[in-house]
Amino acid sequence: MKQRNNTLGEFIIEKQEEFKYSSGELSRIINAIRLAAKVVNYKVNKAGLVDIVGAAGEQNVQGEDQQKLDVYANEVFIQTLINREIVCGIASEENDDFITVHGKAGDDNNKYVVMMDPLDGSSNIDVNVSVGTIFSVYRRVTPIGTPVTLEDFLQPGDHQVAAGYVIYGTSTMLVYTTGHGVNGFTLNPAIGTFYLSHPNMQYPKDGKIYSVNEGNYIHFPQGVKDYIKYCQMEEGDRPYTSRYIGSLVSDFHRNMIKGGVYIYPTSSKAPKGKLRLLYECNPMAFLAEQAGGKASDGYGRIMEIKPTELHQRVPFFCGSQNMVEKAEEFMAKYK
Repeated sequence: MKQRNNTLGEFIIEKQEEFKYSSGELSRIINAIRLAAKVVNYKVNKAGLVDIVGAAGEQNVQGEDQQKLDVYANEVFIQTLINREIVCGIASEENDDFITVHGKAGDDNNKYVVMMDPLDGSSNIDVNVSVGTIFSVYRRVTPIGTPVTLEDFLQPGDHQVAAGYVIYGTSTMLVYTTGHGVNGFTLNPAIGTFYLSHPNMQYPKDGKIYSVNEGNYIHFPQGVKDYIKYCQMEEGDRPYTSRYIGSLVSDFHRNMIKGGVYIYPTSSKAPKGKLRLLYECNPMAFLAEQAGGKASDGYGRIMEIKPTELHQRVPFFCGSQNMVEKAEEFMAKYK
């Protein structure tokens, strides 16, 4: 008889002892994200043209038009986390500043802050390409009982206690780590339950996929140009296959399963890179390393970068270990 897969709720309870310092809050944060993800998933899947075409009439702090679903997803995740009274602060890619969360008693006794990209890949919404949510959890560094400050959010990625993403695709999956490997859970939409479908996810050490927006080739640093040419050469197991969706969650998810490298470098158009360190790169780097992969800014480990601002951008090289290291070799020639 086939063994029944754990539900996400059962898995969280089983793994409770792995949460250092936590007396249940971290489990409740993951549970809150699970609930918000189900609400957003329902909205994404039932959205008609009225819901998804056209912007909400605002721009986010990055100067990008906010699609209506961006705004909706942002509100759902923020409200779900606030209502559960488990975090003391939230920072979102969609908000200019962080949100201070006080307990109902007016105290500031919660220990964790959450950072998130509520709807990654939102420029793909109106063409029905997979989008996702990325989240990252840190233990606060300021004294418990005081309101959070910017210092609580500007922590290097290696201080993360949990990170993950939800991918709203042909099936909806929640993938997360608490520093003890990476596990993926698939939503059964008929009963609204996430089941463990991808235990102990691992990046293949080598891959045959490179994911980069080659339309920007002329603007890339020489090291990236050289690496792309290397990927295209007929030699050994190359040429590699080029696969680029333009939705970080989707590209990362495919590469983790099949083996590959994702690159969003600096360019003459985006001299610091485009992806955000706190909301995209750090959580994905934590997942990559926990799955045996690697994440770099082209020269060094992403998770060792000390952030200086909430919406800081960095170049991002992430994926199968040997592929990232080869890309770093090409970058080092021009350092």
